[in-house]
Amino acid sequence: MKRSIVFMVKNMNIGGTEKALLNLLSEMSKDRYDITILLMEEKGEFLTHIPQHVHVEVLKGFSKIKRMINQPPKQTAISLFKEGSVIKALSFSYFYFLSKIFRNKDIYIGYLAKHIRYENKKYDIAVAYAGPMDFISYFILNKVSATKRIQWIHFDVTKIGFNHVNALKSYRSFNKIFVVSKESQQKLKELLPSISNKIFWFPNFISQKVIQNLAEVGSGFQDDFNGIRILTVGRLSREKGQDLIIKVLAKLKRKGIHVKWYCIGEGIERNNYEKLIEHYGLREDFLLLGAKANPYRYMKDCDIYIQPSRHEGFCITLAEAICFNKPIISTKFSGAYEQLVPKRKGEIVDFDEDQLELMILEKIKELKNYQNESVRG
Repeated sequence: MKRSIVFMVKNMNIGGTEKALLNLLSEMSKDRYDITILLMEEKGEFLTHIPQHVHVEVLKGFSKIKRMINQPPKQTAISLFKEGSVIKALSFSYFYFLSKIFRNKDIYIGYLAKHIRYENKKYDIAVAYAGPMDFISYFILNKVSATKRIQWIHFDVTKIGFNHVNALKSYRSFNKIFVVSKESQQKLKELLPSISNKIFWFPNFISQKVIQNLAEVGSGFQDDFNGIRILTVGRLSREKGQDLIIKVLAKLKRKGIHVKWYCIGEGIERNNYEKLIEHYGLREDFLLLGAKANPYRYMKDCDIYIQPSRHEGFCITLAEAICFNKPIISTKFSGAYEQLVPKRKGEIVDFDEDQLELMILEKIKELKNYQNESVRG
């Protein structure tokens, strides 16, 4: 008999968590599991990548509370008052301040969840997959009927403003808590020692064979640049660290290094990064290529891959880049040593302009020496 399991995520935008879920689904037998993905909103480039045997359900009414979740409460209250929704604004403010007074975020989230219509069925396992996210954790615990419940953590909880007091109130109700790297697992255990017996390491899946096959069907670099191509893949956000590499490229160009930096990804920091690129005069040298569901041809054809993140849980794009045996440089974040050090797949530096620049220069020198030896051979 099949076991029924539901994974709850926000949407299927291009991102590491969503990609990790797709990889996990590809490893799960459709003969053993009846799988459902529960989306807060039906959007994202990865929607078409969901296997056909997987059921997709969408929360009804999420659009009514989306801004209440995504923007600061003060801004939401002001917006509601300006729109003439006085009763709604007062109700929203009341439950928010009540949650602050009693230090219980579930009061506020419970108020938001009342706006959601969900035709629930009973599952064997319900997974709050996009974690930590308070609304998803609350919904899985209070709105989804399941025999067992799992919380999945994809980030370094010491870097994202994680409130361990609030988390403990809900996490103690989960049967298990999965964390994607051993280092992040240890940090979470230290923050939540009373439930450390529930916290387990569960690494993200990737299929090297699938990724390498996709690199053969995808498109890659379209220019005729003949210098060193550096690639970075990741959402355009502060935690992914693209601001650092723009500054590093400026240093390299001042030294006359024949290099271009290609950046795949989209996000809220695009405008800020475009201004930074203009400031350093790098319009022709630092190229924002946007989000791509299949970035693997770029990974295959680049000369150096760099992951400049401030923090991660388990970095999917780094794991994917490893599949192509390219020179790799990563900043120091949770999971980086687990991914790179055991088989010496790459170099790790601090989140520092000078360290990263020096390591890039070293890798460029190694590449040139290798190219010269190949020509002589």
